[in-house]
Amino acid sequence: MIALADTLSAILAVVVPIVHLTGLYCAIRAIVHSRTAQGAVAWAVSLITLPYLSVPLYAVFGRRKFVGYIKSRRRGGHEIQHIALELKQYEDEFATDFEGRQGRVRAAEQLAGMPFTSGNEVELLIDGEATFASIFAGIEAATDYILVQFYIIHDDRLGQELKERLIARAREGIRIFFVYDEMGSNALPRRYLEELREAGITVHPFHTTRGRRNRFQINFRNHRKIVVVDGRRAWVGGHNVGDEYLGRDPKMGAWRDTHCVIEGPAVQCIQLSFLEDWYWASHTVPSLEWKPQRAPVGQHDVLAVPSGPADQYETAGLLFVMAINSAVERFWIASPYFVPDAQVVAALQLAALRGVDVRVMLPEKPDHLLVYLSSFSYLEELGGAGVRIMRYQPGFLHQKAFLIDDKVAAVGTANLDNRSFRLNFEITMLFLSERFNAECARMFEADFAHCKEADRTDLEHRPFWFQFLVKASRLTAPVQ
Repeated sequence: MIALADTLSAILAVVVPIVHLTGLYCAIRAIVHSRTAQGAVAWAVSLITLPYLSVPLYAVFGRRKFVGYIKSRRRGGHEIQHIALELKQYEDEFATDFEGRQGRVRAAEQLAGMPFTSGNEVELLIDGEATFASIFAGIEAATDYILVQFYIIHDDRLGQELKERLIARAREGIRIFFVYDEMGSNALPRRYLEELREAGITVHPFHTTRGRRNRFQINFRNHRKIVVVDGRRAWVGGHNVGDEYLGRDPKMGAWRDTHCVIEGPAVQCIQLSFLEDWYWASHTVPSLEWKPQRAPVGQHDVLAVPSGPADQYETAGLLFVMAINSAVERFWIASPYFVPDAQVVAALQLAALRGVDVRVMLPEKPDHLLVYLSSFSYLEELGGAGVRIMRYQPGFLHQKAFLIDDKVAAVGTANLDNRSFRLNFEITMLFLSERFNAECARMFEADFAHCKEADRTDLEHRPFWFQFLVKASRLTAPVQ
């Protein structure tokens, strides 16, 4: 017993200093690299005082940038940059002619690293039936290749239908490149993927945890939902692949979501976003169609804005702040998750105070409890400034879309929360089109008719335990 006690004492004499030194090292890193002063203080204090708990948490949640992806982008830079330069030569032909390129147009293009392109045709796809009917028709029409990227794929009726259609096309000689997020699709059976590969489809997980330094890196996700056919048509929006997205889940009920299909030169920009993710996942660059082509009746100016934790700037957050600040008459936005940072809250308040019709549409029915609770904490500070919070009643609202005045509309994958702004790979499509804006406005108005406006004092009338959970949930906003 004495020998065992001596051994344990010797082990503790080594382990304890190592843990505390590791905590100190991580605290220094947190001070240097944290996004905010509050975050730096919170991490530093916890890492120094509670290193046994905080060091593992910091390993998972503490990173600001997806370093591995940045390095991969640099390694593949020659081939990918060659493609970007190839697209550049078409800029005079397809870039929208904005005189002076100032204000929100210039800011959005700088964030995207690409210009708005003209000659695009766009179709708004409301809910799952329209979305997957359009995607499946596109898969059937493919003559060369299909690119498929989803955050969540389930092995259910819809997932099986997608798999069967892709396998059938692969057996007809169509090249198919399939990438999925292994965190979002963690329940996807291995057999599902093996059947795709056996049919000749090239399949890769996004590989968030690839590399020695990234093995605990589970906080970054690839949240994009993209399908591209032959470099001529692309689908982007809020739908993942699962029966619930068709309203088949009795617990969630009707599922309200929005997608869009784009034809024209903007497709090459969407395809470039897919290629960067594909290179990280596979370290290969497939041969794709990179020559843009106008849609036969293309009338829309379109910009693809990819964003993610490998960007120089916090692209998604800046895009939302820019959109809110540029609104003059209205800013309407729909998001299933509402955990905005201080910049977005301030922008929404200021927009409402200067007379902009600001409406934020959220689900009444939650699918993530912490996010749902957090959203209540913003009612008073936003409602007091005149921001209207609309709660969608019929089922679960999952669409990600916004309108600025009467000309700019957006449909994409990013939510109004810290995860989309800083931790997820997302893509947002911007449309400079009065016609498409009017179509989206009609969609919003139809949704507002099924909403109940939240009372700014709603939280005050709740029990103390609910108020406490709301405030506690908001503290977890950085990792929601």
